[in-house]
Amino acid sequence: MSNFINKLTNTKIDRRKFLKGSAAVVAAVAGLPLVAYDNTLKETTLDEKDVAHINTDSGKWVAAACWHNCGGKCLVKALVVDGVVVRQKTDDLREDTDDNPQQRACLRGRAEQFEAQGADRLKYPMKRKHWEPGGGDKSLRGKDEWERISWSEALKYIADEITQIKNKHGVEAIFSTSGEPGPLLNKLGSYVSHWGTSSYGAWYAIPHILGIGDGILVRDAVNDRFDLQNSELVVGFGLNPAWSAMGNATHWYLEMKKKGCKFVIIDPVYTDTAATLEAEWIPIRPGTDMTMQLAMAYTMLEEDDPVTNPLIDWEFLNHYTYGFDAEHMPPDAELNENFKDYLLGRYDNVPKTPEWAEKICSVPADTIRKLARRIGKNVKVALLTTWAPARTHDSDSMPQLFITLGAMGGHIGKTGHATGTSCWNNAANFGKALVVAGSDGMVSKAKTYKPLYLNDTEGWKAILEGSYNPSSVFPSINGKPADWKKVVSKVDLKKKIERKSINIQMIWHSGSALLQTREGMKQGIEVHRKVEFVLSQSSFLTTNSKYADIVLPITTWWEREGNFPSSGCNRDIMLVYSNVIKPIYEAKDDEWVNLQLGKLLGVSEKDMYPISQKQRFFNKLANSTVINKEGTAYESLLEITAKDIEEWGCEGKPQSGRVPLKKFLEDGIYQVERHAGDNYGNIAYEKFIKDPVKNPLNSKTGLIEIYSQTKADVLYSQGYNEVSPLPKYVSPRDGYESTYSDFHDKIKGKYPYQLINPHYIRRSHSIYDNVPWLREALKQPAYISKKDADKKRIKNGDTVLITSAYGKTLRPAYVTERIAPGVIGLPHGAWADIDESNEIDKAGADNYLCGNISTGGGVSGWNTQNVNLEKWTGSPLPDDVDVPQRIIF
Repeated sequence: MSNFINKLTNTKIDRRKFLKGSAAVVAAVAGLPLVAYDNTLKETTLDEKDVAHINTDSGKWVAAACWHNCGGKCLVKALVVDGVVVRQKTDDLREDTDDNPQQRACLRGRAEQFEAQGADRLKYPMKRKHWEPGGGDKSLRGKDEWERISWSEALKYIADEITQIKNKHGVEAIFSTSGEPGPLLNKLGSYVSHWGTSSYGAWYAIPHILGIGDGILVRDAVNDRFDLQNSELVVGFGLNPAWSAMGNATHWYLEMKKKGCKFVIIDPVYTDTAATLEAEWIPIRPGTDMTMQLAMAYTMLEEDDPVTNPLIDWEFLNHYTYGFDAEHMPPDAELNENFKDYLLGRYDNVPKTPEWAEKICSVPADTIRKLARRIGKNVKVALLTTWAPARTHDSDSMPQLFITLGAMGGHIGKTGHATGTSCWNNAANFGKALVVAGSDGMVSKAKTYKPLYLNDTEGWKAILEGSYNPSSVFPSINGKPADWKKVVSKVDLKKKIERKSINIQMIWHSGSALLQTREGMKQGIEVHRKVEFVLSQSSFLTTNSKYADIVLPITTWWEREGNFPSSGCNRDIMLVYSNVIKPIYEAKDDEWVNLQLGKLLGVSEKDMYPISQKQRFFNKLANSTVINKEGTAYESLLEITAKDIEEWGCEGKPQSGRVPLKKFLEDGIYQVERHAGDNYGNIAYEKFIKDPVKNPLNSKTGLIEIYSQTKADVLYSQGYNEVSPLPKYVSPRDGYESTYSDFHDKIKGKYPYQLINPHYIRRSHSIYDNVPWLREALKQPAYISKKDADKKRIKNGDTVLITSAYGKTLRPAYVTERIAPGVIGLPHGAWADIDESNEIDKAGADNYLCGNISTGGGVSGWNTQNVNLEKWTGSPLPDDVDVPQRIIF
């Protein structure tokens, strides 16, 4: 190989041959004296056949960030030789046991070096060829050529655009799509930010009003992994950590299986998790889970006999809940309605029978009845759900219904019994964190302005139309769940919030992938071609950056000061990472950008960052804590000596702790030893069940609110439509019933299929989609049932066109018996690649098929989409790995 950078950027080479040697190629470059490392990639004459003989003895293993929001959070280490990462490995620090397994990285974490050192890294600041101050030819955004510019030019252009837009339209014309520009923008005045339910779906905000765990911010949602081993049956809705969480979650479920626990998985897909657990699979139509749950509740009510067939725990319902029947209504109830009578159909003349549910959810009535009988009060049942079933339109009542179903069986607050969400980092292992990263101690004394908030479900549409729902109640509740009552006390819950005008003229992208990962991408592109200025800061030419005017090259976390992960680890561990390599080419971090722009805009460094990055990191380390052996309190995690403080050049005091600072940084992890019966176990809601007076829930009444007036009032006043105080099923917009032009007579409409967007092991949301290793290992298919494929004469590998009311995309078909008929699976997060001649996306970008649809509390409805499917008659798609990378300069 004569030239590394040419090798990486030559898109005509055989990509598969390149992939096989790519790790070795990086190592080859690192092994040469020619790479003295001035942060660019240099030529080498080393042949690929010599790679095996590279001397790595001088290298150093560094704890490296695996920084993306995947739900796993595992240990990654990088071997650095002459400033370049040449190898990676994962956790090998401890014996791998069932109770205390290693925290092994998945294929994404092991490919991290091809992000940090990828051939498609952005190298220099650049601008669109036809951009000029004020916008230039805006229609060329996403199509224009790029020109390299200097940092000083880029910063002046940006500062000038901010100034003229602020003077002309006001600071609220600036839309920041992520938090990185915040320290600068909130000193200049108010600006527009955004909020969305994202992965949580209906488990965002409303569960806090109900006083129940959401599965992330309130970690007391489900029992600890050791207590779950006492469960006899798991009924899981959308439970698939083998794809959505990775890490050790599937292992925890396997440990339950070893103890005799049976699994029933309700999902449109027979998932890898279901297969691993040998679970009973009940296929269900997307967005219809509530109908099945209501029919299960109806069956329990219909068949319960306290003596001969005790299914319902009446003592539990009467003692711990409000709203199940007319005799147990909350004091603030304004409607004369209760859940029991709703089930029986006394308000709408529709009893929620299994036969009623079957017509909607497709689960046979007999299957629903049999499952309902299995979750009775005398069985140790864990009713578990992920957020996925609630990532649907009009699903605001799903968390309330789920906790109600669990309450009917008394499956709350007792060993082996659980009801709640089980996903992401906490999957199958809930409870307070046993190791906690400390605070950074940074408090700015400068005046800080709060942003306005734009909900993702209407975001692009609102900007185009010039009006939006200005409520900040939902993100405020989600930001501080314990203080939700204080938040809602500041608004009139009986008055519908009025829409306000909005005039966005600048979009500032940084750490998010808003255009790629939020609904309404086609409208989003229209917005990007409408506003005066679009700025993007990124490490690659992402979808955000592709439609920008000026793009700044930003460092990855491997090139920055060390830190803790920004999103949580599982409760047993804490990860830490260090700087791995120097910034590549001219890449800078977001903080540096803020500081330089601050100089041009009159905002001081002290006002934005009163403490240096290194001091902040040191403070976090020094303030980190770990649970004591008794499980009763926290103590210092790290032992820090005077010599440590001197070497760091930071302010601090020596302290004793569980582990020396240097060892923690070298290991990159601290893991609390666990065993059954230790002092760290957790049974969710146990204190509440033992004494609901002394330990009330954080609901208005302190009890489980099957009827919640506050929920209804908040959604009415701050949301997009009225929602019942009871957990009633509402036919969702773009749901199953919407696939029909006439549901009663079963006449299918223009979009007869349902589309779901599962999380996928090739990516973490949209991240990693540019990594060639992963693009070769895992395709981006459209999963189609054999029954549907046969009707359309579609074979495995055929290119298919998927069309919605909002967009079109092409994908190779993956024909399988493992997905329910009538449902198409399109994995979430592929980077859009739109053919401008016909507006068809060629990458399988899921959000290009979504529209801006706002329901209830602004819940994103990714799993309620209606589409059509047809065999593509044009040229077949190339393999993903053969699509050229987005390499600029």
